[in-house]
Amino acid sequence: MIAMLAILQFTVVLDFMVLAPLGVILLKDLGMKTSQFGLVVSGYAISAGIAGILAAGFADKFDRKKLLMFFYVGFIVGTVCCALATSFHTLLIARIVTGLFGGVLSSLGFVIITDLFKMEVRGRVMGFVQMAFSASQVLGIPVGLYLASKFSWHAPFWMIAGMGIIIGAILIIYMKPVTDHLKIKSDQNALALLATTLFNPSYLQAFGSTTLLATGGFMIMPFASAFTSNNLGIPQDDLPLLYGVTGIFSMFAGPIIGKYSDVLGKYTVFLVGTVLSIVTMLIYCHLGITPLWLLIVINVVMFMGISARIIASSALMTGVPNANDRGAFMSINSAVQQISGGIGSAIAGLIVVQTSEGKILNYDILGYVVTVAMLITLVAIYFINKQVEAKLKTAQTTPGVPAEIAVG
Repeated sequence: MIAMLAILQFTVVLDFMVLAPLGVILLKDLGMKTSQFGLVVSGYAISAGIAGILAAGFADKFDRKKLLMFFYVGFIVGTVCCALATSFHTLLIARIVTGLFGGVLSSLGFVIITDLFKMEVRGRVMGFVQMAFSASQVLGIPVGLYLASKFSWHAPFWMIAGMGIIIGAILIIYMKPVTDHLKIKSDQNALALLATTLFNPSYLQAFGSTTLLATGGFMIMPFASAFTSNNLGIPQDDLPLLYGVTGIFSMFAGPIIGKYSDVLGKYTVFLVGTVLSIVTMLIYCHLGITPLWLLIVINVVMFMGISARIIASSALMTGVPNANDRGAFMSINSAVQQISGGIGSAIAGLIVVQTSEGKILNYDILGYVVTVAMLITLVAIYFINKQVEAKLKTAQTTPGVPAEIAVG
């Protein structure tokens, strides 16, 4: 199950990740402004957020496998639309369609993990699933960039759609139904469940933390390839090597980070990851012409920090909801993440400016904005950690309260 979820996440993450390194090509080929490219990125995120909210009321009322396959088919169709796009407007529409389906898939994956694995080992599971993020860099992004340079920017989307069809067939054949949550009876209709979950006071704090997590994370990445190529002097042909080496280190680090988040504590790992991310990101945003080897080192350390933040916070968030509204919580949380990320990308597109020579200006300002968001998030996640620890303690000391009810 972990392998199947990781492979599915690989295609979803790759579909989103490949857009960032393609930015330098899209800005030129489609004649887009930085603000327009920011809209293309945020269009996916915002539509994914809307879909997550709409799906929240139904997420706990069906077999998880059936929901997963429905949204995965829609995701593949959206990716084909991206491959067929020929202008800024058609690409924007295609990204919105893809987001309507792709954004829900991540939350469904986390719900299934929470259904099947105890809190004590979720860090390890998240670490392995997070390998999909790194594998998309090691395998997908370099291959995608190669195809884009040899053929056109449409080619990576055709590659993802083809992979999706194969993976979808494997999931249909081998994945078993996930229906244990249906044994917990609920009289609430979809709209009532959505409202109850959305305005649950203990959940609002988690949604706020997710907002801060996503806003910071989505602001740096969209323009990274254009900044690296045009400001740091790294040739476009070397970008696959940069992303590939970074991804290899991150891929092997994922399970290790996940293990230590279970052993040392998820907040401790999140704290270390935040410090690493801030230090290396500020260095990166202030670089001038830089040798490739040094940039690879900086990127590796920065993505280690980012991976630590994602793995630790994702595992921690699974401990917030109760079993009877787990799917609704995860769907809304994913929606909040996507919408916040979309807003962050749009804001980033307004902060940075591309000159006529192609250089990206104000990237240092963007770094300061993200730093502030990360520091505030550090405080917010501290209180989420305390909340989950209290629920764990209740589950261990209160007779007659099953752990899977007390802790997601």
